Amino acid sequence: MENASKALLMAAGVLMGLMIMSLAVYLFASFGGTSGQIHENIEENQLSQFNSQFTSYVGKDNVTIHDVISMANLATQNNQNYEFARRSTGEVTGNDNYIQVLLNGTRIEYGFGDDLVNVVEKEYNKLISEDVSEIVQGNDELKKYNVQVEISEVTRRVFRVTCTEIK
Repeated sequence: MENASKALLMAAGVLMGLMIMSLAVYLFASFGGTSGQIHENIEENQLSQFNSQFTSYVGKDNVTIHDVISMANLATQNNQNYEFARRSTGEVTGNDNYIQVLLNGTRIEYGFGDDLVNVVEKEYNKLISEDVSEIVQGNDELKKYNVQVEISEVTRRVFRVTCTEIK
């Protein structure tokens, strides 16, 4: 009888140990999933915050050359951050993080290796001065632009910004 009670106590101890181990595994898996979900939420917020820098101009009727240059600067900084050289072709597919900005069909973004201070700023200042010179010639306000963005299905990031003059 004494051995039987010891055997029952040992069996109960083993069962309690298994229950504690099972609970630990369940909690580990549960908290691991929660951590993954939090990480996904953070990535999604960062992605939508990044895209909103471009999408906030869509549908507005008061986008000027200054706004277009701001978007081109953001795209250039992105392209240089990822060390993408300026694309030589007009075809950007959105399979990577390169961002293309078109102003009336002309590409105005730059990439890695382009000297931001000398080349890029001069080009952007030239675009701004061309728009401002029209004010001097009799037009009383800056040109307005329509902005359209394309978001990649692969990266879920903006990959093309198209700005066309509103006539």
